Amino acid sequence: MARRTFFSFHYKRDVWRAKQVRNSWVTKTDKKASGFFDSSVFESKQRTSDEALKRFLREGLEGAGVTCVLAGNQTAHRRWVRYELVRSFRVGKGILCARIHRQKNSKGLTDTAGPDPLARLAFQVSGDRVLFNEWKNGKWVRYEDAPGMALRDVRYALGGRTSGTFSSLFSTYDYKTQDGYNKLGEWIEAAARQARR
Repeated sequence: MARRTFFSFHYKRDVWRAKQVRNSWVTKTDKKASGFFDSSVFESKQRTSDEALKRFLREGLEGAGVTCVLAGNQTAHRRWVRYELVRSFRVGKGILCARIHRQKNSKGLTDTAGPDPLARLAFQVSGDRVLFNEWKNGKWVRYEDAPGMALRDVRYALGGRTSGTFSSLFSTYDYKTQDGYNKLGEWIEAAARQARR
């Protein structure tokens, strides 16, 4: 089954790499074979306020069953990538990370790996609520761009855990070394199943 997928990435640094991943299905004779259709809000747009940008990103995420963060060297540090991931958790989308630093940019250069964006966000169960934290300036702090949520609304099996990083729940792959060109669809499908979609 093809999944509508939202791609989250560092626009300025990784747009060329992200285009390669997003367009990998174009070369396939059966586009559904790749396992996804794109719902990215791909174009870089200027917004007048944080709230306007949040609204724009929420609208971009609508209709997508899975969020795939395409991680380059600096992706984990991007405020709006973090927002897209926390928002995806709150509404129960499938979540995964594909490292794309080994893909060549427009100058034919690869990059070094950065931190895993999923390891820089965390959940914490507090009574009947789930709160979010982020790794910022060398320490864990409360995530402020989105509120917590009711524990009963969490779509993922927490396995009795009362806290953990997103990387303890969701998978990270290396697009180049793990054959993402052929396997991205499988990874997306696995993320959708994890979210019971």
